[in-house]
Amino acid sequence: MGCNRLRKVEHESVYVSGRPTYLHDRVAAVSNRVAEVVNGQQLEVLERGRHFLKVKTQKNEIGWIEEHYVIDAKTYDSFAQLATGHKQDPVVATATVRDDVYLHNLPGRETEHFYLLPGNTKVQLLARAVVPKVASAASSSAAKASAPKTQAALPQQAKSGAPSGTPLNAPTKPAAQASTSKPAPPSASPAPALADPDSVAMEDWWLVRDTQGHFGWLLAGRVDVDVPDEVGVFAEGQRMVGAYVLTKLTDRQATTPDQQVPEYVTVLSPPKSGLPFDFDQVRVFTWSMKRHRYETAFRLHPIQGFLPVTVGSQATPGGSVPTFSFQIADGQNLAVDPATGVARPAAPRTIRYEMIDTQVKRIGPDMAPIPVSHPEGEKPKSAKAGKPGKKKAK
Repeated sequence: MGCNRLRKVEHESVYVSGRPTYLHDRVAAVSNRVAEVVNGQQLEVLERGRHFLKVKTQKNEIGWIEEHYVIDAKTYDSFAQLATGHKQDPVVATATVRDDVYLHNLPGRETEHFYLLPGNTKVQLLARAVVPKVASAASSSAAKASAPKTQAALPQQAKSGAPSGTPLNAPTKPAAQASTSKPAPPSASPAPALADPDSVAMEDWWLVRDTQGHFGWLLAGRVDVDVPDEVGVFAEGQRMVGAYVLTKLTDRQATTPDQQVPEYVTVLSPPKSGLPFDFDQVRVFTWSMKRHRYETAFRLHPIQGFLPVTVGSQATPGGSVPTFSFQIADGQNLAVDPATGVARPAAPRTIRYEMIDTQVKRIGPDMAPIPVSHPEGEKPKSAKAGKPGKKKAK
């Protein structure tokens, strides 16, 4: 590399965003390895060349690295800001990463990625976003123009397990930079109808937090939500979004190690992406002490429900009983964050229930009918709850 291609720069920091790689002593077809660097490691930039950086590690090891293997400080700060803005968010479910995957600073296949999560990593799910999967050429060009120079080319992205694709061309297209806190929702807009197979393909992304406290977005298809097998088998072709323990019973004939059997409230959705709600079904599973099996005590379907599901307890004359609640939209208006694509009810209603024995009963100040999801133009109806009782789970 000629001297005319090199330029001195003020020392700055970059961070390794790829898989473990090596620093080399020169930019040439034949070179020697100087040191190994790993994902997330901070490096000091000493010199810039064409597509290469001369860097120094904290151990004073100096060598060259390809520019697309690192992110700059501005992108690193966007991940730090993501963590700061969402550290108090409630956990809506837990999940397991299927295979190695990168966390992104915004939903979208061509947004900046940084942290690499190994397969089988446990993560906490915080929020779901819906963004278009395919974008126009104009949108792709605009996104590439706004990307930092250190991420101008990512030829190894597909090999490293990170999702690949094009930027997103829709009202919910991710912004160029992550916000420092949760963006204020814009004015309400009508909720979109259920995903139309003939329309633009949409995909779901989850904002997650890993066991090391790293925050980021990942494609929903790259994780499996943690659902107990004993109730997961009753999904009936639907996707279980979450399963939450309401209470526990003691059954001396139970096969569990401590003979404590949990009873669950679960929420489910159709097995498709791009839905304008988090779930459309609520189902409660109780344990039959007589038959020693799970049975359906309550089912509410179809609705347009939103996470999180909150589990608690309430004092009654007969003692403390478990309760659960969730939100629905008041009408068809949703507030969509233009930066992330997260949709929330513009005027949320909180629906609460209590469970006494196997009887699930609606409580709380909001006792108005619950509207069901319906195609555009169809007259709204009220959701029907299944009769509480000892019905065998099917």
